[in-house]
Order: sequence, then C-alpha cells, then structure tokens
Amino acid sequence: MSRRPSAIPHRFLLLLLFFLLWCASSGGQQRTASAQCLPDQSAALLRLKQGFNHSTLGALLPSWRPGTDCCRGWAGVTCDVASGRVLALDLSNSTISGDVNPALFQLTSLRSLNLSCNQFDPVPMPSEGFGMLANLTHLNLSDSGFDGQIPVGISRLKGLVSLDLSVHNICSSSSLRLQSPDLKTLVRGLANLTVLYLDGVNISADGHQWGQALSSYVPNLRELSLSGCSLSGPIDPSLYRLTSLTLLRLHQNNLSSEVPGFLGDFSSLTLLRLSSCGLRGSLPSTIFSLPLLRTLDLSKNPTLSGSLLPGFPANSTLEQLLLFDTSFSGNLPDSLGNLRFLKILRLSGCNFSGRLPASFPHLARLVYADLSSNNFTGPIPSFANISKLDLQNNSLTGSVRPWLFHHPSLQTLRLSSNQLHGGLGEFRPVNSVLEIVDLRNNKLQGPIPESVSNLRGVKELRLSSNRFNGTVGLHMFGDLGNLSILDLSNNMLTVETTPSSPASFPNVSTLNLASCNVAEFPDLLRNQARLSRLDLSNNRIHGAVPTWLWSVGNGALAYLNLSHNSLTGFESSPDLSASTLSVLDLHSNKLRGAIPRPPPSNIVVDYSDNSFTSVLPPDIGSSLNFTIFFSVSNNSVRGEIPESICSSSYLQVLDLSLNCLRGEIPRCLADGENDLRVLNLRGNRLSGSLPNTFEEGYCKLRTLNVNGNRVGGTVPQNLSRCGMLEVLDLGNNQIEGTFPFWLGELPGLRVLVLRSNRFHGPLQRLGRPPCSNCTFSMVQIMDLSSNQFNGTLPTATLRSWRAMTATGRGQDAFQVGSVGFLNLTRLYYQDTVTVRVKGMEMTLVKLLTIFTSIDLSNNSFVGSIPEEVGELSSLRVLNMSRNGLTGRIPSNIASLKVLESLDLSCNNLSGEIPPSLASLTFLSVLNLSNNQLVGQIPQGGQISTFTDASFLGNQGLCGIPLKRTCPNKAVARPATPASNSMRELNWDFIFVGLGYGGGLALVMGPFVFWSNGRRWYNQHVDRMLWAVVPSGLWLCGECRDGKVDAEERVGGGSDTEEEEEEEQVVEERRYCVFCTQLEVRGQSLTVRHVHCSCNLEQ
Repeated sequence: MSRRPSAIPHRFLLLLLFFLLWCASSGGQQRTASAQCLPDQSAALLRLKQGFNHSTLGALLPSWRPGTDCCRGWAGVTCDVASGRVLALDLSNSTISGDVNPALFQLTSLRSLNLSCNQFDPVPMPSEGFGMLANLTHLNLSDSGFDGQIPVGISRLKGLVSLDLSVHNICSSSSLRLQSPDLKTLVRGLANLTVLYLDGVNISADGHQWGQALSSYVPNLRELSLSGCSLSGPIDPSLYRLTSLTLLRLHQNNLSSEVPGFLGDFSSLTLLRLSSCGLRGSLPSTIFSLPLLRTLDLSKNPTLSGSLLPGFPANSTLEQLLLFDTSFSGNLPDSLGNLRFLKILRLSGCNFSGRLPASFPHLARLVYADLSSNNFTGPIPSFANISKLDLQNNSLTGSVRPWLFHHPSLQTLRLSSNQLHGGLGEFRPVNSVLEIVDLRNNKLQGPIPESVSNLRGVKELRLSSNRFNGTVGLHMFGDLGNLSILDLSNNMLTVETTPSSPASFPNVSTLNLASCNVAEFPDLLRNQARLSRLDLSNNRIHGAVPTWLWSVGNGALAYLNLSHNSLTGFESSPDLSASTLSVLDLHSNKLRGAIPRPPPSNIVVDYSDNSFTSVLPPDIGSSLNFTIFFSVSNNSVRGEIPESICSSSYLQVLDLSLNCLRGEIPRCLADGENDLRVLNLRGNRLSGSLPNTFEEGYCKLRTLNVNGNRVGGTVPQNLSRCGMLEVLDLGNNQIEGTFPFWLGELPGLRVLVLRSNRFHGPLQRLGRPPCSNCTFSMVQIMDLSSNQFNGTLPTATLRSWRAMTATGRGQDAFQVGSVGFLNLTRLYYQDTVTVRVKGMEMTLVKLLTIFTSIDLSNNSFVGSIPEEVGELSSLRVLNMSRNGLTGRIPSNIASLKVLESLDLSCNNLSGEIPPSLASLTFLSVLNLSNNQLVGQIPQGGQISTFTDASFLGNQGLCGIPLKRTCPNKAVARPATPASNSMRELNWDFIFVGLGYGGGLALVMGPFVFWSNGRRWYNQHVDRMLWAVVPSGLWLCGECRDGKVDAEERVGGGSDTEEEEEEEQVVEERRYCVFCTQLEVRGQSLTVRHVHCSCNLEQ
C-alpha cells in the first residue's frame, strides 16, 4: 500500500511530457506556415534582381528563383517569422552592377539594408524612395559605387541608428557629395543615430558648420567617422557634447587646428584617428591617459609637436600608437614599458633623440616597431616578440647584435643609415625567420660572414655602402632559394661572379654590384629569368657590351646601370625595340659609334660622357614617348637637333650640352607642348636666335642653358612667361640688345648669366616704371661681365636682392636645379653653370643657396660703388673690375663677413683702402690693382696675406707688400679701441718692424752681396714657384684702359679661321708677368690670358 501513491505522480509527469511535446510540434507547424514569404515581397526582390547586370552576378543571387520561398534559402534575405515580410537585405561584396529598381522601396518593413562594396557606378543614388523605408534602423551603402548627391530622403529615416555612406575608393571609384542637402539637413531628423560613417563624402563645411550640426542633432553618437570629407577647421568647441564617443576618425581633412583639450575628457574613447589633418601646437597630455583608448593615430601632422611624451600609466590599454611624421621631440620615456598591450609603435619621421629606453624588452606584445628617421643614439635594445623592426635613418651606434639573426619571430630588420660599426661575426641562425635584412649605409667592416648563407628564408639582403672587405663569391648565396634582392654595392669587396654552377645562383629580381671590382659581365646573368634591376656601375668591366645582356630577365629587366666602366662599344648594334627597360644608364664610359636607339618604354636614358659621334636620328622623338630624362651630354654628337624631339610630351630634362650640334634651336621646344623643366644646350655650335614661342601657363622651364654657342638676336620678352625659371645662362654667345630688366619679374630666378655677349646700355630701368616689380629678389648669381653696359650702378636695385642678404635667406635649404625622378632611380639632375670665381672660371655642378656672386666686370660702368653693396651680407664673390668706376671704396664692404673674393682692379678708384677690409677673415682673393688708390696699405688680419700683385698700378699706395715705403706716420690698421694717449709709443710696431727688417736682411743679404746666391736664386725660383702653385691664381697686370675682350668660347665654339686669327692676336700681345689660367702639357707650364701669353719651360 505504500507504493500506490507514488505511482500516480509518475503517470502524471509522463502525460505532462506528451502534452508539452504536442504543443511544441503544433506551434512549430504554425510558425513555419506564417514565415512563408509574402508574394509582394518576393515579387519586389525579383524585380530588383532584374535591374542588376547579369554578367557580373556572383554566387549570391542565383538562389533567387521564382516560385520559391524568399524567406527560405534566398541568400542575403532575412524575414519576420510572424509576417513573412523582409526585415533585412544584405547584398554586400557581391560585385553587383546595374540599376537599383524602385521595387526595393516596396520592402517597407526593412530594418537593415546593406548594399556595400558593389559596382553600381556610375549610377546616382536613387533620389526617391528612401523615405518609404520608415522602419529602417541600419543603412549601409558604403563603397557601393553610387555617385552624385546624397538624397534628402535619407534624412527622413527617423529610426536610423547606424548610417554608413562612406567611400574609400577601394571597392568603388564613385564620388558622393553632401551639399544640398548639407550635413545639417541630413542629421536634423536623425536623433537616434549612434553610428555615422561618411568617409570620402564631399561635405565641404567649415569647423563651425559641421561641429554645430553634429553636436546639436546627434548628441548620442558613439562612432563618428568623417575622414577625407573636405572639412575645414578649426575643430568647434561644441563637439565636447559628444561625450559618448567610442570611435572618432577625422583624418585626411584640412582642420588646421590645435588638438582640443576636451578630447582628453572622452573617457569612453577607444579609437582616435586625426592623421593628416594639419594639426598644430602641442598635444594635450590627458589624451595619453584615456582609460579605454586602444588606438591613437596623430600621424602626418608635421606641425604637431611636443617636447616630451608624457608618462604612460601602468594600466594603459593602448595597442597602437602612431605618431609618425610629426614634430614630437625629446627622449622616449621609460614609462613606455607600461604599455603592456602595445602591438604597433610607429614614431618614424619625428625629432626624437637620445637612447632607446631600456624598457623595450617589457613590451611582450609588441610585434611592429618603426622608429626610423629620428635622432636616436646608443645601442640597439632587445625586443621580446618583435616581428618587424625598423630603426633606419638614426644615429645608432655599437655593433649589430647576433640575437637579431636568430630571433624566433623577427621577420623584417631595417637598420640602414646609422653609425653602426664593427664586424658582423659568424652567427647560428637556427630559428631564424628573417625575410628582410637591410644594413645599408653604416660603418660595418670586415668580411661578410659565411653564416649569411644559412638565412634560408631571406628575401632581401641589403649590405651596400659599408666597409665590408675581402672576396665574396656569389656561390655563398646559392642556398638562399627565396632571395629576391641582393645589394652588395659600394663596399671594399671584390665580388667573384662565377659560381661553381650558374644555375645554383637564385633567381633574383634585383642584383646591385656597383663598386665591387667586377671585371667582366657575370655569366650567371644568362640564367636570370626574372631579373628586373641590374646595377654594375663603377666597376672594371671593359670591352664590348655582349648581345645576350639585352635579353636578361626574359623581358622583365626594367633598370640597367653600366655607368663608370671602361666599355668601348657593343658586340652588335643593340636592338632595343622589344626591350622593357625603363632606366638605361650608360654614362661615363668610352662608348663610341652610333647612339643606340632608346627602348620604347624608357623613362630615363643617360648616354652622357662617352665618345658617341653619330647624329641624333631624325625620328628620335618616336623613341621618347614616355621619357622624362634624356642626356647625350659631353659626346661628339653632330648635326642638328631633330624637331621630332618636341613630340616627347613627358620629357622634363633634355641635356644635349658639350657636343658639336649646329643649326638653330627648334622653336617647338618652347611652345608648351612638352613638360620640359631643364633644357641644357651649352657648349655646342648652335646659331640663330632664342625661341620666342614661350606660352604663359604652359612653360615649366626651371633651367635654360645655352652658354657657349653662337646664338644671336635678342632675349625674347615672352621668356618672362616661364614663371618657374630658376637658372638662365646665356653667356658666351652673340646676343645683343639692352639689359632684359623684365626678367626681374620671375619670382624664382636665382641664376642669371649674360657674360660675354653684346648687351649694351644702362641698368637704370631696374626698379622703375614700367618695371617696378623687376627686383630680382631671389637672384644669387648675377653675371653681366664682358658686355657693353654703361652708366652708373643702380643703387635701389641692389637693396632688393634679398637672396644675397642674411635676413632674406633665412633657413632656405632649396637646391637650385635639382630634378628627381620619383622612385625609378637614384639619378637626379644637377644644373651646371660656369662663373668666374676668385679670378678664374669655375664650373659649379651643385648650385647651393650658400653661393652668391656678382660679376659686373669688363663693362663701361661709371660713377661710384654704391654703399648698398655693403648690405648684401651673404655675398661671397664681388667682381667690378675693368670698368670706369670712380670715388672711394665703400668702407661698409667690411660688412660682407663671408666675402671670399673681391676684385675692383682696373678702375679709377681713389682715396685710401679702408682699414676695415682687414677684418674680412674669409677673404682669399683681393685685387685692387690699377686704380688711383693712395696711402698706406692696411696691415693685420687677412689683408696681410696678399702679395704685391693685389696692389700694383696704384702710384699713391705704399707700405708692405709694395717696395714703396710710406712717409713716417701711423700705419693704417683695422679700427681698434682708442688708446689712453695718442702720443703713446706702440712698441709692437717697432718690434714687428725690426723683426721684418732682420728677417728680410737674412734672406736677401746673400742675393745682394753674394754672387753665388744670386745665381742659385735665378736657377731655382721657377721650380719653387711651380711646386707651390701648380694650379694657383695668376693675375694679369695689364688692362688696356679698363677693357678686355670677351673670354674664349667653350666647347669648340670657334671655327678654324677664328682660332688662327686669335693666334695672330696673341703674337702681337706684350709680355705679361701675371696671368689668369695655367695649363700643364708635359713638362711645360703654359700661362694664358686674353691679353698675355707666357710659357715657362720646366
């Protein structure tokens, strides 16, 4: 009886279980029936599909078939289980193109619509219909290819929580704009919005407009991304209301603002990205202490600074810290080790200095560290789990530690351009996973260790520009099957290029063996199937270029540099019609014969400094369709310049200088149809006149050099339309006319050389109407010598030459005439200008802003030297010789503290030499000869180092170094503080005089009283002079009434008849003691000047 009551509950529980199972089954059948897609929903979806372009349909839409349930198996479709209506449509990443059928907007129950990353472009976003999707909470049309204005209907979707219309130009090339309606209109009715992504949409609003719109209408935003929206600043203070933000991305806008301090109060912020925003000033330190911040990106803001990074808290959550390309400076704090979650650290291109913190080993999660291009010093610290380490372009010292080669996780090691020294030593790369090793531009020395051959996974091995020595066989790298780049250039190595088997050398894409004492073309090159870059420059390769070299790489070779060898020709005339070479550099060899026709895809071609003798092919332009740089300078190229060269529309540098070209300069080179920046034709035999077809807005010339030709006519006034012109060298031609004062309107003109032409007239129009702006404010080399200019020197104009004053130069580090070529090659073009420096012609290859020169010599200028010359405080060379200048030498010339050469000879200057000239400590050349100067030559300082040649021809001058003694009176010296008594004896002068006298007596006595001494002097003085000044400065002592003929032309610019006439003139010249140019031929020392001819036999 005791068991019966207990059986009832068991039966009850069993019945209850069956009842529940029946209910569940019945309810499930009811729900399944109610979830069937409504006919109008499936019909709308099918019409939507019909508007798409079927040729691009992916695997998504084939499941959309008539007669099937859209709520079952239609990919991307989510339905309401109760009503059968479509709630969500996700067609993202489906490569769909075509039109958006209006049937889409019949899906009025949609809550989520995602069409991102498709190819609707260039289809405008539907202007009508979005307002019908009143239930929509999530809308994502990012990178879908829509174009044009964002429709106003989206602003009526009051239930929107998330809106993404961003364009990243990854999946799409479209261009959306938000201007009418604007941002304010869009967000005014979206009070529930918490996520807003409009990256890449053209909003074009100032800081107040977009700031007020967001803070007023969508204050609950948690994620805000407006990168690349053409927003301007400053950042509006009203944004402090967005305190719920967890993500803020405003990068790639022109905010031009300081970083607002209220960002440090956004305690929920996990990501802050303000890169490339034009931020300035200092960063609020509170931002580094935000408790949840994981990513901080302030990179690419060059004017954003901070003298020291703040201390990082121990509980920091930072995972990514990106401050590269900013102006942060100072030492890295040791608290950097507190960032225990840090994975990525990028601080490159800043001004950080000091030693790297010893706390780096504590960053156990750090996998990527880029600290390149700073001023870090000291040794390389260790890193626990680093994968990519970039420390290049610093001042790190010490050795390359062995652990770097067997670190278990290190894949990329970049240490180039530091001060690392010592040998690498052998190492055991047992666990090495290294793929990139870059040790270029250090002071590493010794042999390359054999252990390198065990870095089996290495892809790039760059060891160039160190001090490695010894012999390296390329067989060392035979086991590096993954090797793609091998760079051993510019060491003290001897590379043996013949491995045991050419097939054992890996197939590389880049092989750089410049300056490796290579004596022949490596035979292993024949087997290189994917070689794209080959540099064998500056080696000992001689003879002919083999024919097989042009087929190396099976058509992949894009860069070939054979410059600075002793190549004499080609095995056979190279046929480059099928070549893929972009850069072909053969300069500085001994190649002769016909110029090879450039490959069709060339960008840089350099044939300069060879012995090519052919003419330029008439259709050369057809081979220069993509060429940026083309040079055949310093050859013996004949004929005329082909007009077809003008068809090279991309050509930036054309250098045909120092050849034997004749004819006229093609007018088409100036008509703006090309992209010419540098046109160098100096040292040829060109005639005619300068082109006069320069067009404003089209002329991009930065350098025009026709020095040393036979060009005549006048300077075309439309040359002033070349607003980018920096260097204009027309010297040594036959150009005539008055001074082209209108060139002063060119804002960047730095070099103007008109020497040795037929210009005439005064310079007084400078700075006066109609040329009030012709100031030459940036000129740093002005050479008007050897013309027929006259009149007085313009005083006001000198004051406007700001580039020759210290205040006008500032921190200008611009280098004139440097034209680079992207990343194609290290080659860059440097202008070459010939000027007269320190009494002799000098060719300046690099025109830096530190060099300034004024040469007005050999003209007919009269009047006094303007006092304004003393204001040109950066002037290094001043030459006003061979004119008719009168008056005194301005005493304020002593203000030119960096003056190195001063030549005022052959004028009619009078008065005394200013004693202050003795204070010019840099002065190495001084010529005041052949004037009417009087008085005592100042003593002391640099002026005491000059010989009597600097003062000859001044009958009134006396004192050392002249033999003419002065009357007994005070010696002219640099200004000193007044003594206590003007009558006080200066014993220094007495003892100095006794010393000079005694020394002179000891030296000259034997020659006066001892006949053997005189004979010895006459016999050996020439040899002594030759030993001391084999290439020194010689000054001509005769001036022909202040006028000298134009200098001899350069580069073969005179015919045989002209040379014979010149030789006849030389025979009629009087004997000269001092001359300006030395020429060594065998054992004879030939001294030449346009008014003298001397020959000293050795």
